[in-house]
Amino acid sequence: MSASMLRKQAAMPGLAGRQVPKVCGLPKLSPRVVKLGAASPIKGPLGNNTPEPIRPLAAPQLPERKQMPEQQLPRTVPQAAADGGATPEPQQPKKFMGFEPLTWAKILPLGMMFFCILFNYTILRDTKDVLVVTAPGSGAEIIPFLKTYVNLPMAIGFTVGYAKLANVLSSEALFYTCIIPFIVFFGSFAGLLYPMRDVLHPTNFCATLLESVGERWAGPIAILRNWTFCLFYVMAELWGSVVVSVLFWGFANQITTVEEASQFYPLFGLGANVALIFSGQAVKYFSMVRASLPPGVDGWGVSLAGLMGMVVAGGLIILGIFWGLNRKVVPQVQNKIGDKKKKKSKAKMSVGESFAFLAASPYIRDLALLVVSYGISINLVEVTWKSKIKAQFPNPNDYSVFMGNFSTCTGTVTFAMMLLSRIIFRKFGWGTAALITPTLLLITGLIFFSLLMFPEATGSVLASWGMTPLYAAVLVGGAQNIFSKSAKYSLFDPCKEMAYIPLDDEVKTKGKAAIDVICNPLGKSGGALIQQFMIIGFGSLAASTPYLGAILLAIVLIWIQAAASLNKQFVALQAETGNTMGGLKD
Repeated sequence: MSASMLRKQAAMPGLAGRQVPKVCGLPKLSPRVVKLGAASPIKGPLGNNTPEPIRPLAAPQLPERKQMPEQQLPRTVPQAAADGGATPEPQQPKKFMGFEPLTWAKILPLGMMFFCILFNYTILRDTKDVLVVTAPGSGAEIIPFLKTYVNLPMAIGFTVGYAKLANVLSSEALFYTCIIPFIVFFGSFAGLLYPMRDVLHPTNFCATLLESVGERWAGPIAILRNWTFCLFYVMAELWGSVVVSVLFWGFANQITTVEEASQFYPLFGLGANVALIFSGQAVKYFSMVRASLPPGVDGWGVSLAGLMGMVVAGGLIILGIFWGLNRKVVPQVQNKIGDKKKKKSKAKMSVGESFAFLAASPYIRDLALLVVSYGISINLVEVTWKSKIKAQFPNPNDYSVFMGNFSTCTGTVTFAMMLLSRIIFRKFGWGTAALITPTLLLITGLIFFSLLMFPEATGSVLASWGMTPLYAAVLVGGAQNIFSKSAKYSLFDPCKEMAYIPLDDEVKTKGKAAIDVICNPLGKSGGALIQQFMIIGFGSLAASTPYLGAILLAIVLIWIQAAASLNKQFVALQAETGNTMGGLKD
């Protein structure tokens, strides 16, 4: 019998309907059997003349092995290409300077937003002081009354409204609802309210009222007499509390991790303090423009129009960046970290329930103590210092020029502090960074009060340097404010914002609103109340200087204790949530 007939008989039972002619023409069977057997996953005995080597032709494994890579490749290879991965690991995205492209897509626009917000805030902060301190019938003594009886009630009212709006509006709509009224107000102030001040201000009525009630009521009456300036002052203060603290930092905390925050939040201040430098020079430029104006033109009105024009332009840029982030970046962030932070279905709390819940949290209470303590401490020094500035620079434009230079110096020093802050966070951690600001404020504040308390000891030395005690007090108070604010911007603010990140979303949103909008002005108002009691009890700020220094010491010690307590809770919460400064745990 021929070899081809033997092969047909062997293949008949196992190859029903299969075509075998392709192998029938081979003169020898053994070489072909070895090749087919080697290619088959079913290894049969080689070398015996049985039908076993023909089995690979009927085995189903070979087509399945070809289909599996074809099903997997479309899922893994395009994913790697979409993430920009050039490494063998298909799901590892390409990194730049240790961070993913999505991180840079968040951080760079946020940095630009922060630049514009701080640019506006510097202009508004310098302008508000000039308006109320140099207004007719007013002075630095108006500031404590203004912060207590106008600023604080408006801050509380905003917080109540914000908590209600947070329950019905999306985060994006809430941002627009809060920031647009500020932009409209500052634009209309320069275009309408300030030019019409003589019509709007009840000057004659307030002058008559002051004569009848006496000088002790000069502060409250000055608020009524210059009510549009005081409204500007409050709106400028709220810009710092609402736009900087609540809107910007609240948005940043929603789309960043603790790891990103520990690396980039201090660097936000670098761009922000470049903004301080530029805005300080802008204030100085527009304040000096009156020298080139013809006689009879209100130089301060022209300066104000230019400054508010820059504020409106900055506000529009902020809106544009925020809109772009919500269209391009926020959806990617939600897709990436949304599963890790699966939102729980929980009922929205009312305003009263929110405040009761926040008050019961030791974590929130310690955060509130930090903010209130800073507000009281800086206010105890700042009001006294501004009274010295007015005595040295009674003209509004001269006052504004000095404040512009002050802002530029603050930006320069804070820029250097920002560079150091990353090293501090990396080597010493959150707790040490949180303690630097109160320590620095305590040291510089005591030096300032000591200079005011013992002018005789330094009078002769200052005279040899060509300075009066008044001008020396202005410079020392300026240095104290520069170092205190640089520590706040580079260390205190990043520490405070990092502490919000591990919290639950609702606690984060409403707790932040309560702390930043109420506690911030509450701290300033607390300092103002202390000064009011001191003025009434001792007759003047100068007579109460030693007591203010002692109160400053007590407040800072409370601040340090709260920071140490919060550090322990922050570390424990990071461990619980896995959201640490070293990154998110999978």
